[in-house]
Amino acid sequence: MTAYLVGIDNGSQSTKVTIYDEHGTVHARGRVPLRPNAMPEPGAVEHPDDDLWDSIGGAMRAALAVFEGRVEDIRGVGLCTIRFCRALLRADGTLAQPVLSWMDDRVSRPYEHADPDVRYVTTSSGYITARMTGRFRDTAANYQGVWPIDTDTWSWLPEPDVPREMLFELVNPGELLGTVTEDAAAHTGLPAGLPVFATANDKSVEALGSGLADDGTVLLSLGTYIAGMTTGARNVRDAEAFWSNFACRPGKYLYESHGIRRGMWTVSWLRDLLGEEDRLNEGAATVPAGSDGLVAVLDWLAPVEAPFRRGAFLGFDGRQGPFHLYRAVLEAIALTMHGNAEAMAAELNTKFERVLVSGGGAESAVLMQIIADVFNRPTRTANGGAGLGSALCAGVGLGLFGGFDEAIEAMVRPGTEFVPDPATHQLYRRLGAMYAELPSHTDPLFRWMASALD
Repeated sequence: MTAYLVGIDNGSQSTKVTIYDEHGTVHARGRVPLRPNAMPEPGAVEHPDDDLWDSIGGAMRAALAVFEGRVEDIRGVGLCTIRFCRALLRADGTLAQPVLSWMDDRVSRPYEHADPDVRYVTTSSGYITARMTGRFRDTAANYQGVWPIDTDTWSWLPEPDVPREMLFELVNPGELLGTVTEDAAAHTGLPAGLPVFATANDKSVEALGSGLADDGTVLLSLGTYIAGMTTGARNVRDAEAFWSNFACRPGKYLYESHGIRRGMWTVSWLRDLLGEEDRLNEGAATVPAGSDGLVAVLDWLAPVEAPFRRGAFLGFDGRQGPFHLYRAVLEAIALTMHGNAEAMAAELNTKFERVLVSGGGAESAVLMQIIADVFNRPTRTANGGAGLGSALCAGVGLGLFGGFDEAIEAMVRPGTEFVPDPATHQLYRRLGAMYAELPSHTDPLFRWMASALD
């Protein structure tokens, strides 16, 4: 009898539900886009109404509607949601106010109790767990930043700055959160009593589902925020080139490099301006490496420490057209992330021998080849992601696998490999050295522009 596992991936732009078997084969998918964020005042960014729970219900029902297996053969659910959100709940587990997005200024500050209706303070995963199971339990691996958690022990600090009775019970990835309630069954279409298992923060779950398992591999996550990630056993504090996050394996850590804000968003923005993505990818493949001297500066969303920065294209001389613009952005992504990954590797005293790439950008053959040529390493697409990582956690929790390594071996399938071209790499090596110096030249210009336009 086939055992099926459900992976929930509630991301920043949509909720995706995928039903897998224990071999990693996809049997059904459902997706519901999230509604635009509400911004009721400067600095406030909220998920409107009950959008997260509504989208999970809609995506689950959509997946079940096309699922050809028996619903009673679904063995468990893995739950992954957006990291760095904050949910304020009433005593019954419903929202006292809309969920605060990771972009909301308030989540960068410790919680201040101002609303008497608030009984619990939790993450987005804690909130969805409460709605799904009726239990006030959450994964420890989705608490990072200002939460009162001991990152060595994965437990609450002895004297948290939030009253302990307002915090959820913590469990590790792969452990049981609870079972689907009758109300949640009516909302999602899942059977009541189905076990729901903890995962981690969305980047760590994505890393697990992509097959990241050793410190000789770097995973480039091509999302709205582009990051480079690797894994290890040390809780590295006060690093300069990366930060340590909880991994999706108990006791392990995910090291995350500096990244690109609005990374693949910039690619989508350019595509909307210039035309169809397939045509742009085909055209960009005909442009020589280096884009005939055109260089993109990718600060379409300025970093917090340098708010004056802006995005730019430099080096026009009349040879360039729309395909050059597109390739220049793809090259800037690869060059930026190579520099960030190398800085992380140096601080970790390791060397990356392989590159994995996840996210929608991995579907672009021209971008994959650029990454392989820039890194000068074999570069492979990751077929999984947070949905598969969620299902892996459910499989481990159910005992279908002897552990996370066995689950990866059973369910994660290798993607397409791209081999670097040595001559192209030499060109990119020279371009990368120039690219690393660009901010020292563009920062004074953008500072002057910001002051002139203020």
